[in-house]
Amino acid sequence: MINPEQQKLRIRKLHELHAAPQSFVIANAFDAGSARILQGLGFAALATSSGAAAGVLGRLDGSINRDESLDQAEAIAAAIEIPVSADLERGFGDTPEAVAATIREAIARGLAGASIEDATIDPATPLYGFSQAVERIEAAVEAAQKSGTGFMVTARTENYLRGNPDLDDTILRLQAFEKAGADVLFAPGLPTLEAVRTVCASVSRPVNFMAGIPGRSFSVAELSAAGVKRISLASSLHTAAMSAVVAAAEEVLQQGTFGYLDHMAPAAKVRGAWKRS
Repeated sequence: MINPEQQKLRIRKLHELHAAPQSFVIANAFDAGSARILQGLGFAALATSSGAAAGVLGRLDGSINRDESLDQAEAIAAAIEIPVSADLERGFGDTPEAVAATIREAIARGLAGASIEDATIDPATPLYGFSQAVERIEAAVEAAQKSGTGFMVTARTENYLRGNPDLDDTILRLQAFEKAGADVLFAPGLPTLEAVRTVCASVSRPVNFMAGIPGRSFSVAELSAAGVKRISLASSLHTAAMSAVVAAAEEVLQQGTFGYLDHMAPAAKVRGAWKRS
């Protein structure tokens, strides 16, 4: 359980990271063990990933509920001492009131921040209309501000992931989210560094870039030069871990050998990262 004083310190640290001159990477943990490893390796803040959170439960992205998402985020935060920002998808409800309730619960769980996106769960209408999208962020910000904690709200537009690769609309939404009071702005799936630069130049709040898409995952140096403040890793660390499981298991089943043992990190190295945390 994270007490209010611990939460206050973590939220302050998260604000400091966003206010610092340099950009930083916020790694996406997928359970308490991976969180301890990432902290031990030196990351200053962590996030959750909806895709990884679903994967841990053997499901697809978008198929877990609010309690399941927050239970995982709380367990990750309780295992470490650094800030955790939760991927809370659409806030687990269509209405501003539902979003506000989700933010209040995230704060009660001891988290330092959360992201809310403008994607629906309706394939026929994959994005909320402009006004509704903004109202939902306004509700999230109001809930965070009323808590008096400094809890950081990241507002996320899903245009490039939901079949609407419209840079102008993406910028309009991000600007409206900024006006609504969002602390961080996020448009996953931007296709080029030029698009990243354009987005960063169009807003004054910190911008999060999501690495993890092949061909659209630029270097930290390139993203920093483009104006990005925060770089997240989406579900890529979970996918990398599960890819190693698949490769090792296939070797055992298909070849009857255990060569993967010669290539994986020694258990002592993993335990060493835990100890550093």
